[in-house]
Amino acid sequence: MRRVIPVLTAILAVLTGSFLSPAVADEPGSQQTGPPPVVPRPTQWDALGGTVALTERSRIIVAPQSRTRTAMPSGQQELPGPARQTTHQLATQLQGEVEQVSGLRLTVTSAPVEPRRGDIRLRLTDDPELGAEGYRFDSSDAIRVDAATTHGLYYGTRTLLQTLRADSGHRDVPRARSTDRPTQRMRMVHLDAGRKYWTMGYLENLVRRMGDHKLNTLFLHLSESEGFRLYSPKFPGLADPDHSYSRADIEHLKSFAARHHVQVMPGLEIPGHATAISETFDIGFGSGENPCTGAHTHSHLTPDWIIDMTSEKAVETTKAIVDEFTRWFDAPLFSIGAEEVPGQLGDCPRVKEFLADDPEVSTLGDLLNRYINTLDDVVTKNGKRTAVYNGSEHMDAPQQTVHGPVVFITWEGTGSEPAIPGHDEIAIGPFYVTPNNYHNLYPNQSWMYDTWAPSTAPDMLGSSVMNWADYNFWAEDGYFEQHMAMPRAILADRTWNGSSTPGSVAGFRTLVTRLGDPPGVRPAPEKPRVDDGRPSHHWTFDEASYPSGWTYASRPPQTIMAEDIAGGLPGTSYIINNPELVDDGVRGQAFRFDHDRDGVGFGGLDVAEPWTVSAWVRLTERTGDQVLLSSESGALKLQQYGTGKVGFTRYGDADHSFDYTLPLARWVQLTWVAEPGRTTLYADGTRVGTIDASVPLPMRSIGTPKVSLRGDLDELVTWDEALTADQVRGRFAAYRR
Repeated sequence: MRRVIPVLTAILAVLTGSFLSPAVADEPGSQQTGPPPVVPRPTQWDALGGTVALTERSRIIVAPQSRTRTAMPSGQQELPGPARQTTHQLATQLQGEVEQVSGLRLTVTSAPVEPRRGDIRLRLTDDPELGAEGYRFDSSDAIRVDAATTHGLYYGTRTLLQTLRADSGHRDVPRARSTDRPTQRMRMVHLDAGRKYWTMGYLENLVRRMGDHKLNTLFLHLSESEGFRLYSPKFPGLADPDHSYSRADIEHLKSFAARHHVQVMPGLEIPGHATAISETFDIGFGSGENPCTGAHTHSHLTPDWIIDMTSEKAVETTKAIVDEFTRWFDAPLFSIGAEEVPGQLGDCPRVKEFLADDPEVSTLGDLLNRYINTLDDVVTKNGKRTAVYNGSEHMDAPQQTVHGPVVFITWEGTGSEPAIPGHDEIAIGPFYVTPNNYHNLYPNQSWMYDTWAPSTAPDMLGSSVMNWADYNFWAEDGYFEQHMAMPRAILADRTWNGSSTPGSVAGFRTLVTRLGDPPGVRPAPEKPRVDDGRPSHHWTFDEASYPSGWTYASRPPQTIMAEDIAGGLPGTSYIINNPELVDDGVRGQAFRFDHDRDGVGFGGLDVAEPWTVSAWVRLTERTGDQVLLSSESGALKLQQYGTGKVGFTRYGDADHSFDYTLPLARWVQLTWVAEPGRTTLYADGTRVGTIDASVPLPMRSIGTPKVSLRGDLDELVTWDEALTADQVRGRFAAYRR
């Protein structure tokens, strides 16, 4: 019986610009054109027409000679790292994945049998053309996947699984022949795990998604000025055990990632971005006799942000840290950061004196390059290559040159061509996801898909989409995932298949959404709604210390924290244009906002109606637009654009205003109560009015990248329910007793 797949046909029509004949199981003459419904696109794909179906009789056959070989026949390639999964392990994993997608439990066999129609055969082959990750896919009768390593076999099975997911019945595979291998060797995802602690559940889901899209490197940036995320008893006090990863955690993650052919690449950040390290061991430039001062570092930081490269104790301590943690990982690269060392540090008397006395170094650039090389010796001794972020190449260094094998992670430029002569590179510059209101950086998806061409130069190892958690230190994992998912998929497509894309980025997004998550991805745990009258969040705007596991690395009064005494979502202000703490709040202190770039980052996910928000506000001036809470989808307004009244906005849809204007120079308690399709405003406990519209509660931040409020803010409270009028009046009265 013929099975028609109208949804898949429509998606392919969007991608290719032409409508295709439906894939037919019993008509091998029917022709399919254009790319298959797979992310990333295979580099070569010859459609044969029709489909081959999996049935209850289908088997997964492991070719007998393919049971154990995991490395290239000619020896282990450095990049990517060696496969750690045998063919039989992969076949067993595929068995479970096929069952989740199709409902069929296929038999796995290593018997020397010929595959029949509908079988899946996995075979390792001595084919140098395929490289470490390429594969041949032939579904003309049986489904045959050949590769030189299990890296390639795994990627061939991802193509198979995605075609099954795209099929309406999840059992038909398009008949085709393909030889597929990646354009770039390293296809990377970078997570800032120094500023933010990521749950293991999120990391496992990320690894599954990366493997599905043939991304092979998870770069965990595990230290920053605000935190250190590797816990070892050898370094007491350096990491908080509750917000870091133990050796057992790392072993689990490496083993899990290996099953999805993802290598876990670690990164530390030294000598800059290192307050958490320097304060733990008293080895910063602000420590000891004759310290450097704030004039010798970036304006918002202290000199302890930089490890003292002139100190033997500091150098030996960081060598010991690098030596310990390189041993925890087996990826070929280990990053030591080494970027953004402030040039004004060269004016510090301690540095000048040291340079004058040491014949091997004459400039700050020399000092940094020698420090990089010293740590590179440690990394190399442990069988890895060192990686650093670029920047040191801009410093004058007449005596010291960074060792040639050191890899530069280039955050400048377009990523289209190598920029550091004499060094291998990984391009990250155009692919930043830094979703705070200060940096406000998101990859240009249309440019990535339609214009960017990944470099095939031999010294360009690959490319990476980047996450930085600046000023979203305690954000929800899902907050970042919603911003990273599509750029990550585009990067996967472009770095695997560097040829011109066949359709629009809109069509690509449709395909990614259609395919959905791969087998095994667990839904993010739903936060239970607090609907018993208790607040879900309560920001007091009183002075508070950072939670355990985070280091305050800024120079006061910058980057102040908004403590959440009801929920787990503290917020923090930004580098400059910070709100300031004032002492005459409604209860205790308050935050004062006097600039449109003032704000507080929470990084929370929007909350569906019903919800309630209450805040005490004392405006000091009127502007064209003032935002209390915002997200990508909407905002609560203290002054609605165009009316000057309190309201709310659903971006791309409508602005709404209540018939109420906040007075100046007086504390007012505002309360929004939202139910689906209905929002009511209260001022000082008294109902103002109701609008027949609603928005999800925006939880990204106070303010937007361009608009904040002008005045004082105190006692911001949210509920996961619609409070009654009596409850609203009672809350107001409680503050006035």
